[in-house]
Amino acid sequence: MINPYLDIIIRSAAVYFFMVIALRIFGKKELSQLNTADVILILLISNSVQNAMVGDNTTLQGGLIAASVLFIINFTLKKLMFKYRKFSDFMQEKPEILIHNGTLDFKILSKLNITSDELKEAMREHGVEYFKDVKLAMLEIDGNISIISNIEDLKQTYHRRKHIHKNLR
Repeated sequence: MINPYLDIIIRSAAVYFFMVIALRIFGKKELSQLNTADVILILLISNSVQNAMVGDNTTLQGGLIAASVLFIINFTLKKLMFKYRKFSDFMQEKPEILIHNGTLDFKILSKLNITSDELKEAMREHGVEYFKDVKLAMLEIDGNISIISNIEDLKQTYHRRKHIHKNLR
């Protein structure tokens, strides 16, 4: 019979790595700006994996061990990502160029499910009206859309994606 606390450690680590893989498959960009459905999903996932981590152990000590394991793994992964570029590249999405010198990359926009309306909204939030005035628009690894304009006196800002659309319009 396995030690009940070692069991919690193994279960918690398994759930953590499952969630890392699931987010890698389904895209971390989807969590950059949470809508109601995303919040519900996170709440349901946390509830569904709780028992998988602690099993029948509902003690305070069991819960603290599970939480500690999650913090330790997260801390370790962040350190490894900082130290090893290849590991970081594997764990994180890459920034994507959406517009370069006024030219939209429709293939990338379609792949990322970013509509022209959403891109125009990001441009307006950056104070840019026309695509031709965009020097560079990037979807950053955290899901934000950064825009650098050709307009000399424009203050640069950022746009956080609010939702993901299925089709490019």
